[in-house]
Amino acid sequence: MKQYLKLDDWSVIEEDFNPEHHEISESVFSIGNGHMGQRANFEETYSGSSLQGSYMAGVYYPDKTRVGWWKNGYPEYFAKVLNSTNWIGLKVVIDNEELDLNIAKVSNFVRELNMKEGYLKRSFTAELSGGKKIKVATCRFVSMKVREAGALRYAITPLNFDGELTLTSYLDGDVKNTDANYDEKFWDPVDETVSNESATVIIKTKKLNFHMASTMINEYFQNGQKVTPEVKVAKREKYTSQEVVLPLKQNEETSVVKVAANVTNRDHDTSSLGEVAQRVCRSAMEKGFDRLLSEQKEAWAKKWETSDIVIEGDVSAQQGIRFNIFQLNQTYTGEDDRLNIGPKGFTGEKYGGSTYWDTEAYCLPFYLSTSDQNIARNLLVYRYKHLEKARENARKLGFTKGALYPMVTMNGEECHNEWEITFEEIHRNGAIAYAIYNYVNYTADRDYLGEYGVEVLAEISRFWEERVHFVNHKAVYMMHGVTGPNEYENNVNNNWYTNRIAAWTIEYTLEALAHVNETDPKRYEALINKLDLTEEETSKWSDIIDKMYYPVDEESGIFLQQDGYMDKEQIHVSELDEKHLPLNQNWSWDRILRSCFIKQADVLQGLYFLNSEFDIETKKRNFDFYEPRTVHESSLSPCVHSILACELGYREKAYEMYLRTARLDLDNYNNDTEDGCHTTSMAGTWMSVVHGFGGLKVQSDRLVLNPFIPGQWNAFSFKVLYRKARLNVQVTKEQVVVRNETDEKVDLTIGEEQFTLEGKEEIRTAMKK
Repeated sequence: MKQYLKLDDWSVIEEDFNPEHHEISESVFSIGNGHMGQRANFEETYSGSSLQGSYMAGVYYPDKTRVGWWKNGYPEYFAKVLNSTNWIGLKVVIDNEELDLNIAKVSNFVRELNMKEGYLKRSFTAELSGGKKIKVATCRFVSMKVREAGALRYAITPLNFDGELTLTSYLDGDVKNTDANYDEKFWDPVDETVSNESATVIIKTKKLNFHMASTMINEYFQNGQKVTPEVKVAKREKYTSQEVVLPLKQNEETSVVKVAANVTNRDHDTSSLGEVAQRVCRSAMEKGFDRLLSEQKEAWAKKWETSDIVIEGDVSAQQGIRFNIFQLNQTYTGEDDRLNIGPKGFTGEKYGGSTYWDTEAYCLPFYLSTSDQNIARNLLVYRYKHLEKARENARKLGFTKGALYPMVTMNGEECHNEWEITFEEIHRNGAIAYAIYNYVNYTADRDYLGEYGVEVLAEISRFWEERVHFVNHKAVYMMHGVTGPNEYENNVNNNWYTNRIAAWTIEYTLEALAHVNETDPKRYEALINKLDLTEEETSKWSDIIDKMYYPVDEESGIFLQQDGYMDKEQIHVSELDEKHLPLNQNWSWDRILRSCFIKQADVLQGLYFLNSEFDIETKKRNFDFYEPRTVHESSLSPCVHSILACELGYREKAYEMYLRTARLDLDNYNNDTEDGCHTTSMAGTWMSVVHGFGGLKVQSDRLVLNPFIPGQWNAFSFKVLYRKARLNVQVTKEQVVVRNETDEKVDLTIGEEQFTLEGKEEIRTAMKK
């Protein structure tokens, strides 16, 4: 779509209100703190198209599966993050006319997401039906310091009249999910209490017994002075409100500060939730809006200290990368090891807010390099804690051993119900295994293998052992009936990536077992006994590694995406009329399945993961063949292509793909941002800069940098935490500068040169041409 957001280094800015863009903006301007999040809904009433969304991390609902034809093995439900109590709501009535931007004449509209300091503000002028004009200015945030609290300030100034303001501040738990399978509401009432000082709503889920308490406190100001108007209270099921009436004087500001606390029984005793919400809310209001905002700015300054990427000379690219980093930092903080990362974060309901393979494949590298390693470790431990559920998932599909991690989950149980994904897209197991390798290789925390890693790897390898079958007349192992990362191909035989990641997983499992045996024989013996792992099994694994079948086109020298791929009519995306794109919104599913077009990196996903196994010519041949056939209609696609293009020296393609992933939501590339932002692919944007343009890898316990700078940029810089060191990498057209900001020395390779970078030392080397 046409770009409608203003370019800025540190902010996302919308000027002029266009209702057609509103739901997109509700996603883009979302705010969160890892514990809760809020879409950019208006505080005041809005009768136009809107997706109201307030979300609490870890609170979900098992929405009963709805399918036309039930198949054995289908999960009973799809887990969905819940739209919860609307805590920002204000009803604004001026001289008996309600403010509604879908009705009023709106001018001077500006909405700004300040990413540097972590808040959302908005201002506009509204002309009501009688010609009365008001100026409104709002600011809100969810606190990084007080994770269960959010705050807003809403100010009204009459521009051409004196009048009367009736302001109703409310909590509304009578909400529903737009994506509810049976159009039901997921919350039941528990309690509503309201007084002149505060109001509370307590609700519980109809299943799973999640309880949530929300408390609000309001303070009112006129001309900068606090006032105490008479309060009229009201309540009904799942709703409480406080109404005040205040005189308005021309050109004088009247404002309300609203602080809300949202707490759940994930963190507190159910019986005390109301008291806890009251306590958190009172404590936050005692600090006051300005102090809370000051703490917010300080908290975000610390976030940016380790995760910021600076791009000089390209505001579009700069805004894009900071927007992606901002969303990642407000979606997951790593403080709660019960949580993972949903594809939409706190920005929308699509995909249910559950955990996909995206976390391991795309998000882990970001947290590895920008946070304490325990945060990345927690992401892996999360999967270890779900190992028993993964075993159960495999049994439900008829397997006698091994573990199949779910495609979609909240608690380890599979809850996705599309046949080709639930039953066939088993490559997700490989992403879990690769994440263990990636973590250990990056951090050198090899103790993780003995503590948790080997158990997961062994059970995944057992799954692959049973999932393959031996073809006697060809003396090879094959896998039939799978779906690879390219979901525009279903039920194929021998998807190259799936076969390769399966064999690689088994290889790495045997290496991990050997490492534990060598370094901790007692732990090795305990693991062998716990897993009941036999020599017969490991011998079978070695045989699978040696005899795995990989489809190859001998004439072109490319890895075939799957058997028979070359039998399709071979057309490049560039040959299509633009009216056909995106395919998933213009073509029938039958037509897509019969085409050669690729939704996202498939073979190239394997070349990215297992990069060191393939020479540059192999990568080039496969990239040159598959990229022209890829429509990039998955948000996870452009980043992989950008990284590989960097390695291959395809500078313009690398930049094109980077900009597409960096601005995927800001520019609504795939025409679906109104459903929520593509949070997990945002980590891919970070990877495109650090792993792509920065060329960062870890090889043989050395940090490797092989940077190049796009022609559109003057310079770029990023910081990475590598083991115990924090490095500041600056790249210009002339040189690469690496500064060690800690006392830990680092073995470092830049291009072809090897260095040992001592603590607080700086290295400068010429940029290769």
